[in-house]
This record gives sequence, structure tokens and C-alpha cells, in this order.
Amino acid sequence: MIKFALALTLCLAGASLSLAQHNPQWWGNRNTIVHLFEWKWSDIAEECETFLAPRGFAGVQVSPVNENIISSGRPWWERYQPISYKLTTRSGNEEEFADMVRRCNDVGIRIYVDVLLNHMSGDFDGVAVGTAGTEAEPSKKSFPGVPYTAQDFHPSCEITDWNNRFQVQECELVGLKDLNQHSDYVRSKLIEFLDHLIELGVAGFRVDAAKHMAAEDLEYIYGSLSNLNIDHGFPHNARPFIFQEVIDHGHETVSREEYNELGAVTEFRFSEEIGNAFRGNNALKWLQSWGTGWGFLNSEQALTFVDNHDNQRDQGSVLNYKSPRQYKMATAFHLAYPYGISRVMSSFAFDDHDTPPPQDAQENIISPEFDEDGACVNGWICEHRWRQIYAMVGFKNAVRDTELSGWWDNGDNQISFCRGNKGFLAVNNNLYDLSQELNTCLPAGEYCDVISGSLIDGVCTGKSVTVNEHGYGYIHIGSDDFDGVLALHVNAKV
Repeated sequence: MIKFALALTLCLAGASLSLAQHNPQWWGNRNTIVHLFEWKWSDIAEECETFLAPRGFAGVQVSPVNENIISSGRPWWERYQPISYKLTTRSGNEEEFADMVRRCNDVGIRIYVDVLLNHMSGDFDGVAVGTAGTEAEPSKKSFPGVPYTAQDFHPSCEITDWNNRFQVQECELVGLKDLNQHSDYVRSKLIEFLDHLIELGVAGFRVDAAKHMAAEDLEYIYGSLSNLNIDHGFPHNARPFIFQEVIDHGHETVSREEYNELGAVTEFRFSEEIGNAFRGNNALKWLQSWGTGWGFLNSEQALTFVDNHDNQRDQGSVLNYKSPRQYKMATAFHLAYPYGISRVMSSFAFDDHDTPPPQDAQENIISPEFDEDGACVNGWICEHRWRQIYAMVGFKNAVRDTELSGWWDNGDNQISFCRGNKGFLAVNNNLYDLSQELNTCLPAGEYCDVISGSLIDGVCTGKSVTVNEHGYGYIHIGSDDFDGVLALHVNAKV
């Protein structure tokens, strides 16, 4: 009986720990993460204070923070080739990173770090030098900056069969030297690295290439981490938020279900299917059952996105900034529909897969510059600064914890729905106008469409909709309108 009680206690403790790792530790009603891909720490700190906090964002995913190999031309993916756990990259040093985390936490913006636990750098001819000046010989699996030697890695082999568990989890992903996370020493170095970031005030981690590591090894590592730092405003006993990169198209031997109890999982099917729908390959009317009805993970386990830094560079259904009208429509739907833990992308312009972030002649990352409307102009795309996207972050905050109701569609690509009695979204992806009296579910009054403008000094700068005492309003979205979406919420009532 005593043994049973002890086993039950340990089981419940484990379940409680994993549930805690699904909590993003957001402030108030904020509930959207933005990925400021390749931004410098000093620029992120300023963005937290001057833009993200005032606009109601909840958190920032940042690029890998530890030292990486220096690759010719400085492609973005060099950040994913670590050489040590020193906190020096092109984004800044440890002091600048710590300052950024402190300043962002002070204004209610949580920081989530993209961490590389699966591997170290791939092959490099001779001695490689990292962004902190550390030398290594990746071809010999020699990384003295940690230190790691060959005994800390799995034997080298190539992944040729993506349905072979051994190859996926013990061979080398695109030649990257594959760490042995079952080793006590490797585990200790990874835990030490993550705990240092927790000490500096981060709220959690995006775990790169999680499916290439055994779930039981990750469970041990996650469970060994310190609680979040109360000096940064986290409650006592708060656990780091974990979201794991697991690419699972529904037919994978290593599946998302092996990881979703340990933390949230990146729901790549969401990205692919929302792209299909808004590219016109699937009628929007079918989105009424969006979420688990489409075979996606449970909402609290799914990290959702229209695109991410990887798949935005691939050919296929995934939308990116290069199709702005459809991209904004898809993002509006993403942030309005009550499903998933939402992350929006903030990109830099790219012409090919390897394009580096905006940099000067000395290969230093440059800071974003803004025009009079606040949009980025010097190679940074900054989708999060597009009014149509940051306005939907405000929408999502305004309707938090309300249910979807009042679904309407025209049997094709015009849809609308309510979020309780706090918000309303309409979308027109047809080649003809949407002109209809629709139920907005909102209290009577005049509301500003936050897509086409804002509520400033009691006046709508874009479209407005008058809602009658029955909750109905006349909705018009022309087929040639700049944006194919309209959004109303209670915080934009005149």
C-alpha cells in the first residue's frame, strides 16, 4: 500500500510538472508571442518598452543565445550551429542579453529562448572559430569551450530513412554532430546552460529539433530545471514554458504525441492547412471546425503559427510576407479563432534560403529603422508592426476566454464569427464583394474596424460599423479592398 501511494504521488508530481510546462507565464490578458528573428538584444529591449508592451504583446521568442560557428556570408542558419554555451552571438553578449530580459520583464514581456540541445556544429574543415572567439574542431567532435569530446556524441551516421527511429534520434541531422542526451555528463551541461538562462530571467524555451531526441531524455532534462526566477516577477514554483519543434505531418514514426505531455508542440499542420485555405486551395467554410476537428493537438498543447523562420523559406502551401493580403487574412483568423498558443512571425527580407539578416559591410547585424508609420524600411519586414497584425493582437486580448459563436458562411470563402459578446471577425476570400447584414454579437453602438484603421480621440480612422440593438450590423468587404478582413471588438467602440 505504501509503495502504491508513493508511486501515485510520483505519478501525480510528474503530471503536475508537465502541465506547468505548458504555461507561458503571461501577464494579465496578454496572449500572443512574436518571434523577433535575428534581432539584436538591445533592439529587442527597446522594442519591448516602446512597441510590444503598449500594443499588448505577451512575449518574444529570440534567436539562439549561445556561441555559434562563423560561416562564410553569415547565413541565418549559422545560429543553429553551436560551438559553446557562452552567451555571445551577433545579437550581443551576456550583459546585453541580461539587460534585455530584465527590461522586457519589467514591462510584462516574457522572453523565450530558442535552444539547441540536440547537437553541436556540423563538419568544418580544420579549426572553426565561434562568435566569442572559441576554437573547435567539429569534424573531430572536439568542442573545448564546453568541453565536449567524441565520447559525448552518438557515433556518426546519416539519416536516410525518416521513419527509422534510431536514425532520426541518433544519427546526424544535416551533418550536425549529434549529442548523446542519455549521458549524465551531457545532461549536466545542458541543464547548467538552461538553468543559467532561467537565472537571467527567461520564461521558457523553444526546443529546436526536439523529435531528434528521445522523449525520456528530454523529460529528465526538463524535470531537472530550476523554477523560474521570482526576482523577475514570476510566482513561486513557476516552471519554464516549454515548446518543442516536432515536425509531424501525421505519418511519422516519431510523433508529436511522444512530446505533447512534456510541453507544448509546434503544430506544423496548422501552418500548412491555414496556408492552403487562404491560398484558395480549401474553402474557408470548412474552418468552422478548426483545431482538434482537423486532427490538431489539443489547444493548450499546440504552439500555432502561420509561418516560422524555417517553413517560410520553403516552397509549398505555407504563406509568408511575400503574399501580404492573404498573409494578413490568415493571421487575423489565427488570432481571432480560439485555438492554440499563438505566435506571429517577424522576418527579414530574403531572396533565397540562406539570406543573412540585414548587416553592414563588417557583417554586423544592423538595427531596424522605421518610417513615419512605424513600419520597418531597411531590410527588416517586421510583420508584427503591420497595423492589421498588431491590431489583431489587441483583438485577441480583448476577447480572451470567450467562446466562438455565431458562425456564418456563404457556403464558400466568405465567413464571419463572434467571440462571445466582445469581438467579431469577417473574412472575404472570394472574387466578389461581401455585403451582408450579419450578427456581430456585440452590444449596440458604433465600432471601428481595427484592420482598416484605429480608434483615435473618439474617431475611427478607417471603416466603422453600426451595430443595432439585436447585435446586427452591415458588413462590407469589397473583393478589391486593400484587406479582405474586418474586425470589431469592445475596446474599439466609439
